[in-house]
Amino acid sequence: QVQLVESGGGLVQPGGSLRLSCLASGTIFTYYTMGWYRQAPGKQRELVANILSGGSTNYADSVKGRLTISRDNAENTVDLEMNSLKPEDTAVYYCNAFRTSTHRNYWGQGTQVIVSS
Repeated sequence: QVQLVESGGGLVQPGGSLRLSCLASGTIFTYYTMGWYRQAPGKQRELVANILSGGSTNYADSVKGRLTISRDNAENTVDLEMNSLKPEDTAVYYCNAFRTSTHRNYWGQGTQVIVSS
């Protein structure tokens, strides 16, 4: 069983920065593609960015150039550096672990990000 624990959310002004972190346990971290998703009120959950164990990344168009995903396979962590934040980035952000070979999918409990003046 994979456990994912997020941290780092909060309230930030437009144009500000936040860093989200996710710690994974209970598995071999490198088996999983790690990702960050978000869900705004009244909207579906959407992919923000993901990163393969080898480091290849994929970003939603809306965050390219502002958000950066990274992982540390030795520490079992995946981070999301968020810069130039906009009010439309306000959402609950979820850490995700996906194993392609088994299609097993795990979620963290979510961390709230609010971008507001």
